[in-house]
Amino acid sequence: MGIKPSYIKTLGTELLKQQRDYFSGSFDENKLQLNKSAVIESKRVRNRIAGYITRKINTKRHA
Repeated sequence: MGIKPSYIKTLGTELLKQQRDYFSGSFDENKLQLNKSAVIESKRVRNRIAGYITRKINTKRHA
């Protein structure tokens, strides 16, 4: 996609700090976890945050 908005990065980073054990390298599992963890009205924003978290976890795993 390109450059992510700062609110996506901020929310994703905060959720990873607080609930790291609940998220995985799977985008679909992270979407479901976001529904439980945070109240996000927009499906698009939820998907973008889930994608950001998934990418962060997968890049740390391969680094």
